[in-house]
Amino acid sequence: MDDHIYRVTNVVGSSREGIDDAIRKGIERASRTLREVEWFEVDSIRGHVEDGQVGHFQVGLKIGFRLDE
Repeated sequence: MDDHIYRVTNVVGSSREGIDDAIRKGIERASRTLREVEWFEVDSIRGHVEDGQVGHFQVGLKIGFRLDE
């Protein structure tokens, strides 16, 4: 079995629908730019308030992608 070496980058996913949607949007967007995305870790959860209501959710993600050989 080969050893895998990863690099980690930080992104923030955002959604008006909820935390799960924000995570998925962040990963989907990062995957369009980065190759070999293999894992993520939720780093932080926050939101934006508009007129006393939750405007959208923001999720900080650490995204791990495998470095090319």
